[in-house]
Amino acid sequence: MVDDLEGISVFLAVAEARNFRLAGERLGVTRSAVSQALQRLEDRVGVALVRRTTRSVSLTEAGEVFFEAVRPSVRQVKDAMQTVREMQARPSGWLRITVSSIAENFLSGTLLAGFMEACPDIKLDITITDDEFDIVEAGFDAGVRLGEVIEQDMIAISVSEEQRQCAAASPAYLERRGHPHHPRELQDHSCIGWRPRPDTAPYRWEFTENDRDFDVSVDLAVTTNDMGMMIRMACAGAGITFGMVETFQPYIERGELMPLLEDFCPPFPGFYLYYPRRQRQPLKLRVLVDYVGRSRRR
Repeated sequence: MVDDLEGISVFLAVAEARNFRLAGERLGVTRSAVSQALQRLEDRVGVALVRRTTRSVSLTEAGEVFFEAVRPSVRQVKDAMQTVREMQARPSGWLRITVSSIAENFLSGTLLAGFMEACPDIKLDITITDDEFDIVEAGFDAGVRLGEVIEQDMIAISVSEEQRQCAAASPAYLERRGHPHHPRELQDHSCIGWRPRPDTAPYRWEFTENDRDFDVSVDLAVTTNDMGMMIRMACAGAGITFGMVETFQPYIERGELMPLLEDFCPPFPGFYLYYPRRQRQPLKLRVLVDYVGRSRRR
């Protein structure tokens, strides 16, 4: 029975990662240990669950059926075991969070430092990324994103005030090229834009006029996936960039950047801490949610 449960856990890790090495890293065992445990499980059930080649790992038809059948049950067993452990335990362990790179208030404020002081037995593993993905599949406990990109089946609580975007450029650039007075005039300027990955299109700059939303496809002289690079290039006079006012604010206050086209950039709901809707949440996640809620009410 114990061997079956261990084998099923290994199978689920392989099925989710589609890679023996990554499954081993997630479980804290070697690649060969993963392969051997999976082989023993297949021997016991009497059918191949995984199709192995030198280049890829995929599930057989039986493996797909088995995966869909056992996955929710194993999750319920893990949740039940965690609940029993927590009855006498203090909140502890690693809390894995993925955070948008532009969630300035969450990343640079005192919230996380205060949480660590209040819950010293909890350790934070924070991944900064703007990729959109299933946090459950990727093994994260929670994420922080703009509300508009969070899946509807997630629970979300606000961790910031309303946000605004704006264009920004250095005084030197504006003296040389002039101020745009309407977003369409950006087509006549050198612009610095953001893209999440090399294989994706750059983000289109979004504005609002007379309660109507529209975007502008600017002529980008520079594209990058790093907001810090965008700001450095803009401060150096390379062109106009676009992003969160909160991100630009320190540079605006020092006079290194000037905000532009603010009349076309109304506020919108900000960042949310979000996490999967489960019957029983891990204690370490519940205490983070409670702490964030108390901090927002102060």
